[in-house]
Amino acid sequence: MKNMDVVAMLEEFADLKEIAGETIFRIRAYRTAAEAIGRMGEAIETITAAGKLTEIDGVGMSLAKKITEFLDTGRVRDLEKLHESVPPSLRTLLNVPEMGPKSVKLVHDDLGIIDLDGLETAAKSGSLRNLPRMGIKTEENIIRGIEVLRSAAGRMRIDIAMSVSNAIIAMLKPMQEVKKILAAGSLRRMKETIGDIDILVATTNGTPIMDRFVKLEEVTDVLAHGPTKSSIRFEKEGKTIQVDMRTVEPDSFGAAAQYFTGSQEHNVALRQHALQLGLTLNEYGIFKVANGQIIAGSDEESVYKTLKMDWIPPEIRENWGELEWALNGQLPELVAEKDILGDLHMHTNWSDGQQPIEQMVAACKKWGHQFCAITDHSPPLAWGVKPPEFKKELKEIRAVAQQAEIEVLAGIEVDIQPDGSLGMPDSILKELDIVIASVHSSMKMDQEQMTKRILTALHNPYVTVLGHPTGRLIGQREPYEVDLPQIISIAKEKNIFLEINAAPQRLDLCGEHAHLCREAGVKVTINTDAHHEAHLNFMQYGVSMARRGGLEASDVINTFAPKQLRQLIRRS
Repeated sequence: MKNMDVVAMLEEFADLKEIAGETIFRIRAYRTAAEAIGRMGEAIETITAAGKLTEIDGVGMSLAKKITEFLDTGRVRDLEKLHESVPPSLRTLLNVPEMGPKSVKLVHDDLGIIDLDGLETAAKSGSLRNLPRMGIKTEENIIRGIEVLRSAAGRMRIDIAMSVSNAIIAMLKPMQEVKKILAAGSLRRMKETIGDIDILVATTNGTPIMDRFVKLEEVTDVLAHGPTKSSIRFEKEGKTIQVDMRTVEPDSFGAAAQYFTGSQEHNVALRQHALQLGLTLNEYGIFKVANGQIIAGSDEESVYKTLKMDWIPPEIRENWGELEWALNGQLPELVAEKDILGDLHMHTNWSDGQQPIEQMVAACKKWGHQFCAITDHSPPLAWGVKPPEFKKELKEIRAVAQQAEIEVLAGIEVDIQPDGSLGMPDSILKELDIVIASVHSSMKMDQEQMTKRILTALHNPYVTVLGHPTGRLIGQREPYEVDLPQIISIAKEKNIFLEINAAPQRLDLCGEHAHLCREAGVKVTINTDAHHEAHLNFMQYGVSMARRGGLEASDVINTFAPKQLRQLIRRS
């Protein structure tokens, strides 16, 4: 399905038209069509082939032609013309919090701002605060937003990096010269964001591999090209991505995999330990210091075994104590994706999801889940389901549950309002199997206010889970200020579970925070926050955050069978 690609195209049209100063009626047509297509469960390609595009809300003949052109060619000529009239540097401003199309047009028209540097200078000099709809607080938020963007520059989300890496590996792996191949670096450690992608190949003849690597489709620059190391760059989703590939002899592949996976802190500590054993460790193998004899290196297991420790999973190679665990036989048996038996946070077209309840449940069944929870949004969010309608949805969930081949839990993602109250009355919450409480607004509170707000919500007797507990959006929004250790402490007291939200733009909790839960004895739930069945694939990223936190299956409630799960989340 290319529904979301079409939605992104239409939203970009609307943004650029608004910056260009076109009439609100034309802009609204694009946004209406984007919203309608985003909510559809049917593939846009199917609707186009049937000639039914104009039956979609907001889609007239003109938009239908653009959608068809996009699906046929991957481009829209009118959009490319808009790109010419709105320079890329100006479009970048849309990525700054507080800077929607109206604000971008405003600062451009009134102050002549055309890029991020100009916006930053204006914000720091106080030039924005007197513009309409702006003020000192807006200026402060823009400055912070620019800092977030700059810190994320040159890095990509893990899902983008994995997609690129998997595609390259899939193209090279069938070559007869390739004996082994893997992604190394921070991608193998499953960090939330990745700088450059590192790929390692075991071979006795690297030349044909490297020749093919530098000629891959979409390569924009070849930075280096040799038989043992090559580097390329290309563009994807607005990012310039660098991929470095190294080849080693098969006898050194294990040592190289260990060395190039890192982290640097882990590697330094490992080399120091090796020296204490009279050994030296590098990317070619483990050698005796006394005579230089190589004694291990073909596989990672032998490298760690020679150093008298258990093999350490890549996700926890951060020098956070994993070497001591490995030396003493105390490594946790990290949770794996196969341990996950269900998903406890999903949205449907009752709120801002794209598919009906029955379709999401069927997708979970196909995924191999034993259970799932339907957890649509509450008011005051504009797309939240109001109480009278929610009662109807609850009936539908129960009806689907009776026919489903897996356990279906009736739930809600209820909004935590600024005063800590919840966006749905207790008379409804008490009828549900699971209640996820989440913050979605007023995120500029100071730490004391935000902590009090969340703690107030956690004292509601029907709350089961705290959703995406720090509110971050990777590369877009920093976590809100909150005393997380205090939240974790009260969660333990109230038997509330914290969520690892697996959506790649969130990954909230992160690995470090998941580790805090483990240390405190607070269980977590790993959920996709799926708004479409395709999002069920996000689970792998959430599991990676749990693994980075050292969590085992017993630390994660959705590894429990349905009957045990219901006992865990039951509220009397």
